[in-house]
Amino acid sequence: MPQVNKLRTALPGERGGDTAPPSPARLRTALTVFFALDGFLFAGWVVRIPAIKHRTGASASTLGLALLGVSAGAVITMMLTGRLCRRYGSHAVTVVCGVLLSLSIALPAQMGSALTLGLVLLLFGAAYGGLNVAMNSAAVELVSALRRPVMPSFHAAFSFGGMAGAGLGGLVAGSLSPAAHLFALTGIGLLVTAVTGPVLLRGRPAAPPVEQRATDARERPKGMSAQARRVVVLFGVIALCTAYGEGALAEWGALHLSQDLGATPGLAAAGYSLFALTMAIGRLSGTALLERFGQTRTLVAGGSTAAAGMLLGALAPAVWLVLLGFAVAGLGLANIFPVAVGRAGALAGPSGVAAASTLGYGGMLLGPPVIGFLADWISLPVALTTVTLLAATAAVLGGVARNGSEHLSG
Repeated sequence: MPQVNKLRTALPGERGGDTAPPSPARLRTALTVFFALDGFLFAGWVVRIPAIKHRTGASASTLGLALLGVSAGAVITMMLTGRLCRRYGSHAVTVVCGVLLSLSIALPAQMGSALTLGLVLLLFGAAYGGLNVAMNSAAVELVSALRRPVMPSFHAAFSFGGMAGAGLGGLVAGSLSPAAHLFALTGIGLLVTAVTGPVLLRGRPAAPPVEQRATDARERPKGMSAQARRVVVLFGVIALCTAYGEGALAEWGALHLSQDLGATPGLAAAGYSLFALTMAIGRLSGTALLERFGQTRTLVAGGSTAAAGMLLGALAPAVWLVLLGFAVAGLGLANIFPVAVGRAGALAGPSGVAAASTLGYGGMLLGPPVIGFLADWISLPVALTTVTLLAATAAVLGGVARNGSEHLSG
């Protein structure tokens, strides 16, 4: 007899919809897309800043104040996002923040003054900061489920997304207005979120084996103890040291090549592109490095490599040596931030991710003004050696963090 008025769950692939939770592999793909989208949208906005400055008629100083809206919105939202992830789940918050970031990126090009630009950048920064915390929290959950250190691969997607966004922005800058370009990015962002978001919303990562869950329950503190907070802050400082170098090279690397070494504009611009490329390549190999050498050795080796590369990049007398130094620094810094955020999340969940991300983002904000102040006071090459100092600090703290983590779990 035909089954009438009987409810059943549609099997995967049958008519009626796929109600089965997505596999960890599909979740990993979806999260990778969100990381790439984050980098793509942010880079698309960055390359249009000069044109938006012209539209608003802002001076360098007033534009700088307006751009602080991105930073302020991100930092304010990051800690709040940790609480939202605990309440609603990191997957849902990731999708919502992806929608908000896609919508808000169209607003800056519509503003006619620095004041209104700063106000809408608060919203843009809030969505950007929220997405970063939510998707990193989701990635930490997935890493735990997969039992493989795949965190760097997500950040590699962010790097490649940023390169794609910057490249596309450079190609269309001469033919599309900032308003048309950023509006197109809104459409791309919403389309990608609509296609990828349901994968996250349908399920959570597969749970680790029972024996592993029991071990995790014993090792993880019931609440955020004072020792756990100290270790999370330690990983946050490691992230700060890394992000300081990224911010410094983004703002001052090209100027160092052109002003101090006489490089052509194209060659000067290639400095940061080379740094970003080697960082992305380093992150692609991050999982293999972590599986072979472990987190502590990866942190220590990465910080030491970045310190040596940046010392060459800051003080070398020839352009090609500086470019080589930037490339080595990118390889060294590549996996420090992902490992630091991942460890903080493993210790304290979304709250740990939020704390480490906030400190790390603070380093990216701190780098450019500190370099500028020191460049005026001493010289730009000497100022850039502070990146070497902080990278070496990250290497030292990587070893210290191992002792703290072992004591916490022991």
